[in-house]
Amino acid sequence: MRIVAALGGNALLERGEPAESDIQEEHVLAAAEALAPVAREHELVLTHGNGPQVGLLAVESERDPALRRPYPFDVLGAQTQGMIGYWLAQALQNACGRPVAGLVSRTLVRADDPAFADPAKFVGPVYDRATAERLAAERGWDVRPDGAAWRRVVPSPEPVELIELPFVKTLMEAGAIVVCAGGGGIPVAAAEGGLRGVEAVVDKDLTAALVAREIGADALVLLTDVDSVQDDYGTPRARPIRDVSSRELRSRRFAAGSMGPKVEAACRFVEHGGKFAAIGRLTAAGELVAGTAGTIVHA
Repeated sequence: MRIVAALGGNALLERGEPAESDIQEEHVLAAAEALAPVAREHELVLTHGNGPQVGLLAVESERDPALRRPYPFDVLGAQTQGMIGYWLAQALQNACGRPVAGLVSRTLVRADDPAFADPAKFVGPVYDRATAERLAAERGWDVRPDGAAWRRVVPSPEPVELIELPFVKTLMEAGAIVVCAGGGGIPVAAAEGGLRGVEAVVDKDLTAALVAREIGADALVLLTDVDSVQDDYGTPRARPIRDVSSRELRSRRFAAGSMGPKVEAACRFVEHGGKFAAIGRLTAAGELVAGTAGTIVHA
């Protein structure tokens, strides 16, 4: 099968962990071990989140006294693609013995996307409410609650096109596993004279669904840190959703900052001809591909 897998940024840096390089590399090694059986048997395109990492770089940039102004989010997104893409390419090639190519990728968005006026994408570390509100006042951030904690949010416009998609196809035809569209892709918009970067972080699950559709993937696998999508998540009434149609799934409500984009991505993929989408825990990647674990979404 031809598979697009999307690895959550929180799978590389768990909530509350210090953003140390060696900690993240240990998580990458675990991810590579989980993905290796899939990579040996199938064509694989891998994308990844970058919320914790891009938020960390943004904080570092803002604090750097040598800079007149912080680096913009499109540049920070490119930096995370290089860092995480390198870790994933090296670990996955070592684990499965196949060539892996990491591709710095740009995602076209619309400059007039309403998301620019409604920041909703969580980035960076978690804070208590008082600290988050203080930082928002000091630094001009937008902040929102993320579960019991608070985090910074930035605009997350809709992905329209992956600019490097032809090169993804070329690398696949050459037999490579491709790591691309990290962090949803570097956000760029049409401008006079060509393309320009914009201040945003694109949702990686929605970009993964776009890439999966464009390359004719059989399956879209969204890897996270929970076993499945749940009804009434976080309550005593919570129960897993195992096999579901996109229509049924769309009739339910899910948090916009966490499971919501995964559900939307899965539904879009199967509604545009994909065989199935799977949402579940990274360590069950092989079972998700086989349809025996997680939430399996069909048209």
